[in-house]
Amino acid sequence: MLAVLSIRRKLLRKAAAVAAFMGLAACDPAMMTSAGGSDGPRVNTSAPVPVALLVPRSDSSAGSVARSLENAARLAIASLDGVQIDLRVYDTAGNPQRAAAQAETAVAEGAKIILGPLRGEASNAAGVAVADNGVNVLSFSNNPSIAGGNVFILGPTFQNTANRLLRYAARQGTDSVVIVHPQNVEGEFGKAAIQTAAASSGVRVASIQSFPFSQEGVTSAVPRIRDAVSSSGADSLFLTSTAAGALPMFLDLLPAAGVDPATTQYMGLARWDVPPQILSMAGAQGGYFTLTDRGSTNAFESRYRAQFNADPHPLAGLAFDGINAIGSLIRQGRSDALSGRALTQGSGFQGATGIFRIRPDGTNERGLAVATVRNNQVTILDPAPSGFGGAGF
Repeated sequence: MLAVLSIRRKLLRKAAAVAAFMGLAACDPAMMTSAGGSDGPRVNTSAPVPVALLVPRSDSSAGSVARSLENAARLAIASLDGVQIDLRVYDTAGNPQRAAAQAETAVAEGAKIILGPLRGEASNAAGVAVADNGVNVLSFSNNPSIAGGNVFILGPTFQNTANRLLRYAARQGTDSVVIVHPQNVEGEFGKAAIQTAAASSGVRVASIQSFPFSQEGVTSAVPRIRDAVSSSGADSLFLTSTAAGALPMFLDLLPAAGVDPATTQYMGLARWDVPPQILSMAGAQGGYFTLTDRGSTNAFESRYRAQFNADPHPLAGLAFDGINAIGSLIRQGRSDALSGRALTQGSGFQGATGIFRIRPDGTNERGLAVATVRNNQVTILDPAPSGFGGAGF
């Protein structure tokens, strides 16, 4: 209970965490060319292929992320048997204008594809800058609004998670859901993803409950959410909040208010296994959330630690994924290996955290496991798929 109280006291200070998230998910729409990426410059797959990595090296708030991304990219290159990649690193300083200029410089110096930048606005700017050159951008952002044209996002999306959970829930008999989200941009993205996933999964959205992102906002929302579940007859509750936001409070307060996890299926867009205190909360018991393929994730993290004597940043795997995708396509020996058509091959790629594929609309799909909490421990209900076309997709 002390942990819950501590989390409550910290909630107002977590706006910074949301701001950090939105740095990765900036809202400027991409002003790109047609969907599906550019044809890409022709490459000689028998020679080193120049790849530009754009990261915020000199941004004091993101320098550690930049180092981890670069390390992960080099780790992936070292494992590309028979494929030669000439990685060239450019510093964006976390600035969209600098990112655009560096993207142009990279292409002028021969880069055939751009990996990065980190944040949405910088990725959008870089994509616009090199669109006329026919060069594709594999951004680390998770914001679907910048995806399209020559910009592809590698960051895990709300849509991917919502689809996975609601398809699984529907197979278990769930037919209606109450959506709960904070009144901020992150919450709006989450709500929209759940609505779309519900429609495609045949699950009725019974009610949508929003709340101000504050401790008082959460507390006052609890009775409304309880009443919405009761009056609508919904059999599930979908929370968009993260562990750094309102999630712990809801998992504590909603069951106490009468939203019984034994009769109402809780589920969430965020991970529920960190911090570990969440696992003991009443609302977490039996709830659904997603995890990456643990075998792939553990293998990547072990290799990273062995090579760099440090833990990888949670986003580091995105650089590993980008290099793996590029290397896999170059290995095929095609001169159009870095075209939009090649990048969006349906079979996808093996990444740091499992399988993934890039979609023609610029977003991505990742193989996710459905997990729950039983006796305060994480249990996998449905493993991450090993290929596309299975139950997870």
